This record gives sequence, structure tokens and C-alpha cells, in this order.
Amino acid sequence: MSTRSRALFTLGALLAGVATVNAAEAHYTIDPTHTYPSFEADHFGVSMWRGKMDHSSGTVTLDRDAHSGTVNIAIELGSIDFGLAALNTWAVGTEFFNTAQYPQATYVGRFTRFNGNVPTQVDGELTLHGVTRPVSLTINSFACKPHPMLKREWCGADASATFQRDQFGLTAGKDYGFKMDVTLRIQVEGVKDEK
Repeated sequence: MSTRSRALFTLGALLAGVATVNAAEAHYTIDPTHTYPSFEADHFGVSMWRGKMDHSSGTVTLDRDAHSGTVNIAIELGSIDFGLAALNTWAVGTEFFNTAQYPQATYVGRFTRFNGNVPTQVDGELTLHGVTRPVSLTINSFACKPHPMLKREWCGADASATFQRDQFGLTAGKDYGFKMDVTLRIQVEGVKDEK
């Protein structure tokens, strides 16, 4: 075999290896009708406010064999729902989210822990109210199965995290003794993209 032939064979083998590695990485599009980030936040130390965001979007990549993958989520803050219209209106105004200036919160991260082939943690950055800080998500449950109608792989998870909202400039109620810790829970489903 000539030197040129050996070089072409080696290059072909390398490219085939890369294709094999990349073939294990699956891409999923978040299903916005089954994905609802929700939160819990203190109210004067006497009760807990709970609400959710009705509109979110994003993508996930996952390679179970390589124990790697990425998460990229956008949450429309104007879709906040406390179950109380007056509180929703206040939350999107200038005293809190100020959605005219900061319409979205985003989370970008990587899977960093696995139990076997099941992801259990994401480390990433949350951008909220114009501030970006590290936030880790614990994946409490994760499962995949064939979607009964779409006939493609369908995965879902329940993830949670706790962060201090004043670190993002959301200090409303702090002077009245409100606790600043917020518990975030994300119910998420996604369907594997078609090739």
C-alpha cells in the first residue's frame, strides 16, 4: 500500500470513528406543552408563594455512553402565573422582573454526574434580570421511552435547584424580612429530533 493510500485509509478510519462517536449523541427539543418551571419563595416568613412559568423552550443533547450532554433552556418571564392576576402584573413590572427590559431567563449547562447511564446533575449558568451566576440542577428522576404517537424516543425529567434571588438583583421584600432563597423545580419533557 502506498504512503498516499495509507494516509487516505487512516483519514477514513478517523472520520468513521468520529461519526460513530457522534452517532451516540442524541438531540432533543423541549416540548413546551409539557415543560413547566415552577418555584417556591418565602412570603414574610409566614407562608410560601408558589407559581410557574407557562412558556419555555430549549434543547438538550445527551450521550449516555460518554456520560456527557448539554442543556439550553429559555423561560419567558412574562408567562409567570401565581394564580393571582394582580401578583402576576406586579411580577412582570419594574419592581421585580421588569420584562420590558429582561423578557427571558436562560439556563445553559452540562450534564456532570451520572448514575450508570442516567444523568443526575447539571452544572451551568442561570441568567436572570441581566445577571449570570452558576446554578446546579439536581435531576431527581429521569426516564425515556418510545413516544406512543410520534414513534420517536421521548424523555422526561424532574430537576430542582435552590438559589438566592437577591444575587440576581431581585430584592423585593428583603427589607421586610423576606427570605431570599428560591426553590426552582423544572418538569421537562422532550422528543428526540428526527435525523
